[in-house]
Amino acid sequence: MANSTATDVAESLALPSIFDLATCSDADLQQRQRDFAALRRRVDSGAARVSAELARRSTRELGYSGLAQREGLRAAEQLIEKLAGVTPGEARAMVRVGELLDDPSAMPSVSRAVAAGELSVLAADAIYTGLGEPTDNLPASTIADAAELMIDIALTLPVRKVAAHARALRDTLDLAGVADREEQLRSHRYLRLVPQADGMTRLTGLLDPESAAIVTSAFDQVTSPRRGGPRFVDEKDAKRAQLIADDPRTTEQLLADAFVEMVRIAGVADPGTVFAQRRPAVSLHVEREDFESGLGSARIEGQSSAVSVETARRLACSSGIVPILFDGADALDVGRTQRLFTERQRVALAARDGGCRFPDCDRPPSWCEAHHIDEWVRDNGRTDVATGVLLCRFHHLLVHNAGWRIRQRSGGFAAEPPPNRGGPELDMPSHHPRQSRAA
Repeated sequence: MANSTATDVAESLALPSIFDLATCSDADLQQRQRDFAALRRRVDSGAARVSAELARRSTRELGYSGLAQREGLRAAEQLIEKLAGVTPGEARAMVRVGELLDDPSAMPSVSRAVAAGELSVLAADAIYTGLGEPTDNLPASTIADAAELMIDIALTLPVRKVAAHARALRDTLDLAGVADREEQLRSHRYLRLVPQADGMTRLTGLLDPESAAIVTSAFDQVTSPRRGGPRFVDEKDAKRAQLIADDPRTTEQLLADAFVEMVRIAGVADPGTVFAQRRPAVSLHVEREDFESGLGSARIEGQSSAVSVETARRLACSSGIVPILFDGADALDVGRTQRLFTERQRVALAARDGGCRFPDCDRPPSWCEAHHIDEWVRDNGRTDVATGVLLCRFHHLLVHNAGWRIRQRSGGFAAEPPPNRGGPELDMPSHHPRQSRAA
């Protein structure tokens, strides 16, 4: 019975051969992917319901008589991993969303969208876990309304970004709970060194957003030339970048060696050896009114979870932390006397743009270059924050070499495709989480 069902499903999908795909136009190929994605969403919706039922039959209260336990497994998630061939995280998501489908009262709009095949199981789980549980400050009805708002966002974003948007929305709706959620994340941090039989030592761990920002900033300085980071104009920096690009070590080995060196010298690196001329720095973004009142939240650049204002005040006094207070537009203007954007201007651009502003790009500010919307030489452009925008190396080269243009328009920027490509302008929203609060 199971085999015939699988055969029927395979035949109904009419899987194309590689030769069929090779003759497809670009538009047809993309449409086929959309069609299969729609089919998968419907299949995954049913699989989530099955997963929830497997979990009900494998609860801890049932002991060894539970379904998973009778199969020699500790929990339903392990049974689902085995049966569905998914990761542990996907198995847990399937159980959570399946339970949501069986009891849709918590997030009715999300349940309907998953059941209809409009929203994927992973996107639904990102919304559910990102918005979190109701509290005295945030009742279930408000969370349900927020979930409905998140559906439209989830349909336009990769799954990996949906949870970050949901957490940002939760922080906006529940400012009083930011400190508690920050402490909850911090309580999960750990670092473990596990000696291996071959003499190596395995390092595993989790970092809270504040710690991760410091470590990530340092590691980005080491590996940026390897991973598509910004190009260097200064001859010394360019030479160092080339040495890193040519280094026979893998990127992961570079990180391991840098980590050991940072520990050995307690974070005070010899200038030019590891981090070149720029010490690792962390930018902290906070509204002035929040900073002064002590209420609200702040954002650490590159991290999707908010921190409390008390943490912001503490970090503002720390070495290597760059605090940025927002109080309306505050653009720096150095006119035509300087072609390259200054360090302070890059800090302002990073705070405004949150990374590469090209649609769907997730490169952080540290991996971006400052682009003149009006070219400095050809269009007599100014080196101003107001007429600059952050682009990663790939999209910066795309703009300059493939005919794209960045346009200013009311409230932001847009990318205009080259004439030979056609199509409408693409919105270029800021990727900084504080924009969600402003909206």
